[in-house]
Amino acid sequence: MSTASRPCETDAMFLQTLIFFPLLVGLSCFFVTSDTLRRAILVGTAALELGLAAYATVSPPEPAWNGILRLDGLGTVVLDITCTLFLAATVYAVGYLRDEKKGQRKDFQQGLHFTNAPEAVFAACLLVFLAAMALVACSQHLGLLWVGIETTTLASAPLIYFHRHVRSLEATWKYLIICSVGIALALLGNILLTAATQTGTELYTSMTMHALVARAAAFHPLWLKAAFVFILVGYGTKMGLAPMHTWLPDAHSESPSLVSALLSGALLNTAFLGIMRVHRVCVAAGLGDFSQELLVAFGLGSILLAAVFIVGQGDFKRMLAYSSVEHMGLLALGVGLGGAATAGAMLHMVNHSVAKAALFLLAGNILSKYHTKSSHDVSDLTHTLPITGPLWMAGFLAIAGAPPFGPFVSEFAILKAALDTGRYAIATSIFVCLAVIFVGMATPVLHMCQGRPPHGVQATKRESWLHVAPPALLLLASLCLGIYVPAWLQTLLAQAARLISG
Repeated sequence: MSTASRPCETDAMFLQTLIFFPLLVGLSCFFVTSDTLRRAILVGTAALELGLAAYATVSPPEPAWNGILRLDGLGTVVLDITCTLFLAATVYAVGYLRDEKKGQRKDFQQGLHFTNAPEAVFAACLLVFLAAMALVACSQHLGLLWVGIETTTLASAPLIYFHRHVRSLEATWKYLIICSVGIALALLGNILLTAATQTGTELYTSMTMHALVARAAAFHPLWLKAAFVFILVGYGTKMGLAPMHTWLPDAHSESPSLVSALLSGALLNTAFLGIMRVHRVCVAAGLGDFSQELLVAFGLGSILLAAVFIVGQGDFKRMLAYSSVEHMGLLALGVGLGGAATAGAMLHMVNHSVAKAALFLLAGNILSKYHTKSSHDVSDLTHTLPITGPLWMAGFLAIAGAPPFGPFVSEFAILKAALDTGRYAIATSIFVCLAVIFVGMATPVLHMCQGRPPHGVQATKRESWLHVAPPALLLLASLCLGIYVPAWLQTLLAQAARLISG
């Protein structure tokens, strides 16, 4: 082998390392007996994976497996978000698992200690979950992307069932059944897409994005439309678009808070990525108007539904889950509107992920202190948890789209694009729904932060940095993105928007 050929081979192995490294480390967790070592491996793997993702962002690696694995702008954005949130979640997990081991976290309904699930299973599933999401981000083959999204379902189900009680069991089965139906519909969409590639007597079976986009103009339009509908409904189920969202409030509510942060901040983006891949094919085939109108319809429906269910919601984790439905609707709506709204949707994907992950981690701190998910039973949060309380208020302002946090900028970009393109009815609907959601979330959040503490709840003088540093840094990132978007991120988001828009 010549010296000149070695760098390309190294680059080609880079993408495989992104996928197989966390997978192999995760499997090795079954053989590690020390809890301390296993937690160190978990954080170390997350940090190294983030370092690899950052390197891939600065210096895009060569494609692997004949172009089946390749990082484009959209995949890089999803990968960077995933790895960033995963590192924050694993640092939080060190304190979380330590408290679980000591029996300090109690069942908020029955007053009993949680059954300690095998920590090895939890760590292994977390890392396999990371590997699956990395596979989705790197995959340029729609069949392999489907495998990656299905793997995320199987790997995350044991994480939802971590506490081993009847509510988490119900949420896990609901998650598996509904998402499996969605994945089955997405598989049927892939089959219909293969049928759409038949031109004359030739059946073109390559499912790589480069080949599909290059030949899209010759595809059968009716089959391609049917394929997009099935894939939108299938992956939209995993993304949490209404009315296929029904698994999401239960799974997010019953999962450990660090798992909820990953489900909402990272997993939903991978399903969105799958939809965007096929939308790109539709744009290349001249059917962009068809796919965009469907995205607008599902996006607007999701925002409307979230506005209805957030108002009067007494469970603060379910409130955050319905907020995720709202923001997934904004992503779909932004891409559906096209133009500048697509760029706004890409920025909003980043903003929502960091703010929502921070809120779920903070929700874990509140749940641990008050032993309840009811916002009616939580009060005087700013004094009882002197760091978590103010961060919880800041997180609410961020996710509700208040300036100067990042979501305000991206939501404003989508709203302005709707007005600029003359979609006044849609712009009015967005504005009204966002106002209703702001008021609906403000009511329980303000109640939680004010008043007197419940009987028996004592103020915490010193919160563990493992519990507050990850959400604090994520909210700091959200604040910074509202003030200034770095040039490298602007470039990356612009690449992703151009890729989607064709």
